[in-house]
Amino acid sequence: MSESEKTGGIVILDFGSQYTQLIARRVREFEVYSEILPWTSPLDRIMESNPRGIILSGGPRSAIGLDAPSIDASLLDGSIPVLGICYGMQLIAHSLGGRVERGRLGEYGRTRVIFSPHSASALLKGVPDKIDVWMSHWDEVASPPNGAVKFAASESETCAAFSMLGGRVQGLQFHPEVESTEYGREILKNFIFDICGASPLWKLGNWVERASWLVSESVGETARVICGLSGGVDSTVAAVLVSRVIGDRLDCIFVDHGFLRKDESSQVMEMYKKLNLRVHHVDASDRFLDALSGVTNPEQKRKIIGELFVRVFEDESRKLGNAKWLLQGTIYPDVIESGSAGGDVIKSHHNVGGLPEDMDMKLLEPLRELFKDEVRKIGPLLDIPDHFLKRHPFPGPGLAVRCLGPLGRERLDTLREADAIFISEITAAGLYDSIWQAFCVLLPVRSVGVAGDVRTYCETVALRAVASLDAMTAESVRLPWEVIDRTASRICGEVPNVGRVVMDVTGKPPSTIEWE
Repeated sequence: MSESEKTGGIVILDFGSQYTQLIARRVREFEVYSEILPWTSPLDRIMESNPRGIILSGGPRSAIGLDAPSIDASLLDGSIPVLGICYGMQLIAHSLGGRVERGRLGEYGRTRVIFSPHSASALLKGVPDKIDVWMSHWDEVASPPNGAVKFAASESETCAAFSMLGGRVQGLQFHPEVESTEYGREILKNFIFDICGASPLWKLGNWVERASWLVSESVGETARVICGLSGGVDSTVAAVLVSRVIGDRLDCIFVDHGFLRKDESSQVMEMYKKLNLRVHHVDASDRFLDALSGVTNPEQKRKIIGELFVRVFEDESRKLGNAKWLLQGTIYPDVIESGSAGGDVIKSHHNVGGLPEDMDMKLLEPLRELFKDEVRKIGPLLDIPDHFLKRHPFPGPGLAVRCLGPLGRERLDTLREADAIFISEITAAGLYDSIWQAFCVLLPVRSVGVAGDVRTYCETVALRAVASLDAMTAESVRLPWEVIDRTASRICGEVPNVGRVVMDVTGKPPSTIEWE
């Protein structure tokens, strides 16, 4: 990416929100360069790329709390357009003399917002007077700063938006970046183009060029790289990208940790042959299963798996010529859920929060700033077949985090068979490509049933199917009843020791997509 493409973009100041990277991704959807900086960044660093606008993210802290995250007051003088979202709005209000206080009830989830009649805010071009938005806050702006115009309120009459300094500084209590907010893209587009005057110069093709250059600069001309391939989209795109840069200095290792889906090992190896990747297959299932014997805590599972992955890679690296770099397909949702972006730890991903501190290799993570849909868009630029890029996401720890409770070969085989039936049924119904992720979960719950007039006491399988664009939020897919019914009947009839099937209809939030 050239300096001209970076100049004139949007800077997002991160106050610890789990949606910060999602803001950046929304900006990039409009082909405008976006850069995330921590709120502690000095003023000269913020202004380094001559941004056309600044967005202040949400965050978990209180703007009126002790040692609350803050910004340089000169950023709010109107010389550069600023949009504060959630905590960002409260910070603007507090910094400029408004009153922020703890709300009586707080607002969380979908909330109706009503805009003031004849509001002149340029943010609202093409936006109806009433929309449903995504809220997630306890504090509220009780009184906007002097000179500010309140132009939106929620149905509970909480201030939902204000504007000041001729619209150069604005605040939104809701999250326009979240898919659940109606007209959220329009609001952000209005800010980016109509208020900031940014230009659409950022292209994914340019990202590939820039990422390739960074890989070359990092690895150098002689160092070898080892890549842990999972069979998923992320690690495969990363491997193909790096392979194009360093050629046969990349060795890929596909580890069968014993937690793969049915027949996945053979299918994945065949696919990698077609992608011309040099892949070494390692069956480490006994090693992983032994280490996880008796372990039921999900965080402990992830950390054990993360450490073993690295140890296996280190062992294989020594056989392959002592690679100096470990290539991983880490993407940003992995990073923020593991607490590496300033927010709370939701779950440690084996390739982020589960990594040991005493690794022999340096990490190479070229996809770290991207979301899943961006990775899928990059795939065709690297000539990766479309049918592979549309595969549903699969967690690095695999079935270990879908088999709740104690792990063992018998329970894992039960889950594998049930999952294969579910996928086959949604595929036969023509639904696979319209679903972000579908899978089964084996619960640590047994229930009484009847089979052939005989009492049974069998395990329980949960079906999970979600729609999402970015894995940051997700909604349960309303599958046709006949698909659910046929799936449940087949699982109970064909999979030994399963006597009950239930359906998970929870969105994200409050749940995560995976159960562990």
